[in-house]
Amino acid sequence: MTAEPTVFVVDDDPAMRASLRWLIESVGLRVVTFPTAMDFLEKFEVGTPGCLLLDVRMPGMSGLDLQAELAKRRIKIPVLIITGYAEVPIAVRAMKAGAFDFIEKPFSDQTLLDRIRRAIAVDGESRKSADECARALDRVRQLTLRERDVMDRVVLGKSNKIIASELNLSPKTVEAHRKHVMEKTGADSLAELIRLALLAEREVRG
Repeated sequence: MTAEPTVFVVDDDPAMRASLRWLIESVGLRVVTFPTAMDFLEKFEVGTPGCLLLDVRMPGMSGLDLQAELAKRRIKIPVLIITGYAEVPIAVRAMKAGAFDFIEKPFSDQTLLDRIRRAIAVDGESRKSADECARALDRVRQLTLRERDVMDRVVLGKSNKIIASELNLSPKTVEAHRKHVMEKTGADSLAELIRLALLAEREVRG
């Protein structure tokens, strides 16, 4: 798997694929093209950063079908839909289904490149956030069940005395658990602990 952002182009028109490849490569971006949606699904390496440039109308599996299949497989990649004027309602459907953007033909080269760069930037931020959530969950998973009980109540703003009462523990024991929570998660403040707990919860929800 390459760490270099890649623009994946799926279009059944050979001339369009060649034109898009030339344009996108002209600004130094990596491009991989596919003639069909199925071809893309078979060869795409999950986790590769970048974006997907997708013609809405294709024989066999359409652009919308591919988008739905990606969602089904929980593959997250920004999707840019290429559409003609008469297909704008279809593009709107794609946007409602989670597409990043749509580009209406005829479009200028600069407009397309700007949208692609924005999609790649958003993908990068999304991956950074996902990594942060995963690291937070790893830290939280180091806690014992009792430490998790204490942490859950600490992030709700409850005092050691109230936590002790709810868990049938002494305040001193709660303080000890709280110290272990801070050490294991690496949080150096209550605000940092709350942030980690929220990130971990987001990772669990997916």
